[in-house]
Amino acid sequence: MDSNQSDRRRFLKQASATVAVGAAGFVAGAQLPAKAQQAESQPAGTDEHVHRVPPRRGARYSLDHMTHYTPLQDYAGIITPAPLHFMQQHSSEYPEIDPKEHRLTIHGLVDRPLVFSMDDLKRLPSVSRIHFVECHGNSSPAIHASRDPKMGLPVQFIHGMASTSEWAGVPLSVLLNEAGLKKNGTWLVLEGADAGKFSHTLPVGKALDDCFVAYGQNGEPLRVEQGFPIRLLVPGWEGPFNVKYLRHIKVVDEPYNTWNESMNHSVSRPDLGGKARWYHFQWAAKSVITRPSAGMEMRKGYVQITGLAWSGAGKVSKVEVSTDGGKNWREARLDGPVVPKAHTRFNYDWEWNGQEAMIQSRCIDETGDVQPSMAELAEHWGYTMADWQKPEKPRAIHMNAIQPWKINRDGSISDAMFA
Repeated sequence: MDSNQSDRRRFLKQASATVAVGAAGFVAGAQLPAKAQQAESQPAGTDEHVHRVPPRRGARYSLDHMTHYTPLQDYAGIITPAPLHFMQQHSSEYPEIDPKEHRLTIHGLVDRPLVFSMDDLKRLPSVSRIHFVECHGNSSPAIHASRDPKMGLPVQFIHGMASTSEWAGVPLSVLLNEAGLKKNGTWLVLEGADAGKFSHTLPVGKALDDCFVAYGQNGEPLRVEQGFPIRLLVPGWEGPFNVKYLRHIKVVDEPYNTWNESMNHSVSRPDLGGKARWYHFQWAAKSVITRPSAGMEMRKGYVQITGLAWSGAGKVSKVEVSTDGGKNWREARLDGPVVPKAHTRFNYDWEWNGQEAMIQSRCIDETGDVQPSMAELAEHWGYTMADWQKPEKPRAIHMNAIQPWKINRDGSISDAMFA
């Protein structure tokens, strides 16, 4: 990127101010990327416990399944091991990307259209933050209705499209400040380098707040299924904003109706008069008991109830557990660290007496938002509970209802969400 000395001083001043606000990792004296170039405007167009590695040049990766689920019931703490992070792919093959050749272009309503190489990005001020990523369709009622015997433990295949990692990369505000946002530049169109050119829009306000272009996950380079060599991280917001294989950021003056937003990711609802809400942003307070859960067996006596809670609004303030179907609630212990917009581990000591029981958890976040019951969520969305009892359940996204697990007298556990 050609730049005179005044440009260099201005950039460093902006970068320092940006990273100082809630971000760590700025190295004093960081230099401007040497190879970023001026660019002309271009249109923005499981059980699976397998160790998947970043691509090597010339390698081709086919997808046996479009989705890999995180086995939430099988690990402790809050960090999802990189090989077990859930994956949702929007094309039939992983793209073949040579990181030495990959470029990120920022153009549109900016003063200086720019192109960044991977080396350029890694020279810039960086951050390392722990955040969850969750598919907008996670916990969907349609998944509860599945009778596929291969689906295994329901906690994995119902709620397992949510994972938490430590991500490392460059604050998006640093890149946008260097490009120079025009006053009428209020939205971004993000495009990936996959075959389908997956695209999504993002308000500039959120982009300047806490988003970053990630190239690392849990201390290693991104894996191919997580967007190698770079992806966007949009903390607390639904998964599709976190565009993988990121290659174009176009600054525009209004939200664009990309195909996935307006067609694939919109769902009609009764409370909207049968219309669909096209734009979904922040995840609400949510939790799930991961052990004991459906498909497992109980023994009479002491039981540690454990699970995960999270919120797109910030930190988890409290998690409550009920062992009698929601009649009484008691506060669970939160394991540290409690990180904003990340999974929080909770535990509750209980003694099972061998009688039928219903266990469930609810999250309360730092804004006071309380995770709703299925009945409360149905009423809010304009459904009746009878709608949820039908064999073909309504398609729903941003599902954050309380998950009940039924413990039978023989120690078997089943999914009681729609019981």
